[in-house]
Amino acid sequence: MSKKINIWVLIAGAVVGIAAVALTALGNPANMGFCIACFLRDIAGATKLHSAAVVQYIRPEIIGLVLGSTIIALATGEFKPRAGSSPAVRFILGAIVMIGALVFLGCPLRMVIRIGGGDLNAFVGLVGFAIGILIGIFFLKRGFSLKRSYTATKAEGFALPFVMVALLALVLIVPTIFVFSESGPGSKHAPVLAALVIALIVGALAQKSRLCMVGGMRDAIMFRDFNLLSGFAAIFVVVLLGNIILGNFSGFSAYLQPIAHASQLWNLLGMVLVGWGSVLLGGCPLRQLILAGEGNGDSAVTVFGMVVGAAVAHNFKLAGSAASLTDGVYSAGGIATSGKIAVVIAAVVLLVISFMNIAKKERN
Repeated sequence: MSKKINIWVLIAGAVVGIAAVALTALGNPANMGFCIACFLRDIAGATKLHSAAVVQYIRPEIIGLVLGSTIIALATGEFKPRAGSSPAVRFILGAIVMIGALVFLGCPLRMVIRIGGGDLNAFVGLVGFAIGILIGIFFLKRGFSLKRSYTATKAEGFALPFVMVALLALVLIVPTIFVFSESGPGSKHAPVLAALVIALIVGALAQKSRLCMVGGMRDAIMFRDFNLLSGFAAIFVVVLLGNIILGNFSGFSAYLQPIAHASQLWNLLGMVLVGWGSVLLGGCPLRQLILAGEGNGDSAVTVFGMVVGAAVAHNFKLAGSAASLTDGVYSAGGIATSGKIAVVIAAVVLLVISFMNIAKKERN
């Protein structure tokens, strides 16, 4: 049965949409005002976990999202340290979700932002994302579980917030220990203070509203509850209107979209991995950051898994390459053979994890 739409979800979605448009106007790459996967990848590059020179930058948006969640959770009594729910499996799932996202070139949040910018390639990603969620729901209905979490120490709960504070302090005090892109997406960014403040606000609202793309589609399919999904509808509408107002929208097309490729099979399959893995985790990459900010140690482990997944994706050339136009010659971009093999292997791993974590009585 459908439930009443929570106004906080709509507000959060609208603010995220405004923030995405504003951050792009302030310097972030086109159709990438926010992207959890891309920004974690940039941080992995800046900390020398991978050597892809065009995607290396300490993104204040990630720091702000986590700390915004922490601040509002502490203020409202919702900061509750907990952990112990299959952390090793969550780490692997985080890495797989990241690899799938980088094959597609974006997380679920960026997928919606790309659609709002007129990118038809992202529609293909949306189809794959929905398929992945349906596969995940199939296993949920058969008893899939990563088991319960347990009350943890404050040190466990503050793990990722502490890392974010340390990262911010280091980049402000000794930025020379990091590497930064001089060209490409990593070189395009909004001013640090603006990005940080905007992300703090978004992080607080995302925590308050429980905003989650995977949760929204899962709830809509399983319970006919469109509450969380309405937030992402708001993001799409606001981003679309913002792009039209700023003159950045020229219609819907799959041709030469910013930081995107037109290899549609792999756009689809990459997002199948993201949808499937995120359902098993209980939330999309954005939700994992917010949960980690409010004290969830399991989500912190997932985020660390995503960072490692980003490093693996670029060190082993698994990530997608964007379409380009060089000297009048168009390249659709796409995925290297190593990336295609990785997608297949990741799907097999997800299948094994899905079956192995079904309750024994349900499996029998």
